[in-house]
Amino acid sequence: MLANVSGIQDKLKLIDNSKAFQGFVIFVIIVSALSIGAHTYHLPSWMEKSLVVLDVGITVFFAIEIVIRFLASDGPKKFFTNGWNIFDTLIVIGSLIPAGGAGILIARLLRIFRVLRLVSMIPELRMLVNALLKAIPRMGYIALLMFVIFYIYGAIGSMLFAHINDFLWGDVSVAMLTLFRVSTFESWTSVMYETMAVYPLSWIYYLSFIFLTAFVFLNMMVGAVLDVMTQETQAMRAETEAEEEAANHNSQQTETKAELPASAADVAELKQQIAELKGLLVQNAQGAG
Repeated sequence: MLANVSGIQDKLKLIDNSKAFQGFVIFVIIVSALSIGAHTYHLPSWMEKSLVVLDVGITVFFAIEIVIRFLASDGPKKFFTNGWNIFDTLIVIGSLIPAGGAGILIARLLRIFRVLRLVSMIPELRMLVNALLKAIPRMGYIALLMFVIFYIYGAIGSMLFAHINDFLWGDVSVAMLTLFRVSTFESWTSVMYETMAVYPLSWIYYLSFIFLTAFVFLNMMVGAVLDVMTQETQAMRAETEAEEEAANHNSQQTETKAELPASAADVAELKQQIAELKGLLVQNAQGAG
């Protein structure tokens, strides 16, 4: 019984790890994304019905696929320790909500998130997302420092320019919003020229702020992400190399076992089979005589 279960699990692992199966899953995810987009158009009734049938088929396929992955894993604990498996499971469970009645909007919204399964299926996308998540703490400190700079410049701008344009510089919160507009280069020159008409040297205020936010802090954000991404790339390469080495080691062990001479038990079993065969031949010969 245990041998049969182990054999089924090995077959499921082969299916789950096969490139053809993974490619088909990615294909279904893309078809699911296209069908979700098609629902936003005014389509004939026959096409709407076809899309509903297609959506049901995609939902059933995703449910079967997640069951295969669960059974192919080494137990529930091993399966749910992987965050991507939990993510995929939640999306599949959300897709099983019936798209009818009051929950039709929620069901459609949950089905939209099936597109995110591309991230869990493609290793390169997983690496990018992992790098982004691990870079969030560093980016958080950079964002905190940016907030301090925004607050200082916002307070200075509110003190100096509030009487020029109360709508843009009335208080520190409004001034920070104006500075955010300046940092994104959205018509910032009109804001600068308005204050330069009263304070000709106010361009120093804007240029220094833009230098800090748009150049220094933005490059710090990019550098933090790239640093973590480099580490994730190296880790992924090391994991791939380890898996290849393990596969080569297993194949070498299999070949070595195949080349080993027969053991005493094998020889004894072979002798027993020869003796039984000889007995059958003798009986047949006597019966014929």
